Amino acid sequence: MLDEIKSAARKVNSARHLRGLLIDCRRLLSERGEANSVAIARNVVARFRELPEDEQASFFERLSRDFSPDPKLVLRDAQAYAETPNAQTLLRLTQSAEPPRQELLRRINRSPGGTGSIVAMRRALLARVNRQPELQAVEADFLHLLSSWFNPGFLRLQRVDWNSPAQLLEQIIRHEAVHTIDGWDDLRRRLQPDRRCFAFFHPQLPDEPLIFVEVALLPAMPEAIAPLIDKASEPLPPGQFKVAAFYSISNCQPGLKGVSLGNFLIKRVAEELKRELPQLKTFCTLSPIPGFARWVRAGALCTGLTKSKAQRLEEARATLTNACGGDLDRLTHAAGLRALPAEGSQALLRLGAYYLGWHASAEGGDPVARFHLDNGARLERLDPLGDLSAKGLRQSFGLMVNYLYDLDKVETHHEKFVHGEVAQSRLLTSLL
Repeated sequence: MLDEIKSAARKVNSARHLRGLLIDCRRLLSERGEANSVAIARNVVARFRELPEDEQASFFERLSRDFSPDPKLVLRDAQAYAETPNAQTLLRLTQSAEPPRQELLRRINRSPGGTGSIVAMRRALLARVNRQPELQAVEADFLHLLSSWFNPGFLRLQRVDWNSPAQLLEQIIRHEAVHTIDGWDDLRRRLQPDRRCFAFFHPQLPDEPLIFVEVALLPAMPEAIAPLIDKASEPLPPGQFKVAAFYSISNCQPGLKGVSLGNFLIKRVAEELKRELPQLKTFCTLSPIPGFARWVRAGALCTGLTKSKAQRLEEARATLTNACGGDLDRLTHAAGLRALPAEGSQALLRLGAYYLGWHASAEGGDPVARFHLDNGARLERLDPLGDLSAKGLRQSFGLMVNYLYDLDKVETHHEKFVHGEVAQSRLLTSLL
């Protein structure tokens, strides 16, 4: 009985918070609210933070329902523009078609810490939008505004080194998403003179990295990840710096998912390194292939292949399967990979070439591959036994890939990728 009373009391309290939040939102959008926007916006942010998760969902539903454009006004202005297409009718249509919640978010952004609060709101929204498709219009408004506010022209590139504030270094450890940083010794090695780490920051979030990239300065293009993240390895002398290899890129703000940051970061860092170290001639990556093993297991299907290429792909999968005794699980162990006969190893490379050269560019293809290829990189080389960690073996049978960033050709390669063509080296093309 007591638990029921407590539960009912919590529901009443949550409903009261939600009503108060919605009242503040309407006040913020009023003319009087515009004059007192900072104080009211601060209340809106505070009330949202107090909402339990289920009431946050209700808040987003109300944003979708109560803060959308007036259909009658939109229809009226659309008809007026169709009849008289001039600047005035277009302006009225644009104004009536914009959801009031966009202006609400702009006014929330005026409060101290408002930008970070909106990023946090979108993080909560993203956790629900797949289950509640009616929230997609709300999500589109958040993404539209954040894409403008986090335009790379507003961002500050900063190098992270061992002398950076401890709070920042802790965030680098916590947010590393590709190759886990195993404590302070590991981080120290990744910040030695033959390594670089760069991050983007926003003026409204000066102490929080948005995204960061880790770079290894090497004498040659790397073919395995283990030597790059070996915390016991000795730093190389500057005279051996000829290649800059991007080996990890991590987003720190889930609420900025879908906002283009990484592609600009890599290009800015490449330009920065070229100025600092003119002897660098090659800019490349050593990248994982996270969807490769799943694709092979599912039958290694590719669309748009010629009959001869489709046959070669099918033969490669059959060869690989036979080479591991019909048990692809053997490829999730380093010993099993090393035991592959030559024809099995070649089949694995051929499958990798088809996966990256054809499947990755298709809708729903490998996200890492799509990121680099859309960013103007070229498929350069496949690296068998490149990642023998448990994760690398499970996701890609140990296979990694080098993407080459030719700074004079990234725009050309990007245009080709947009039109369905993957830029790749002759070595990769020969495997198809």
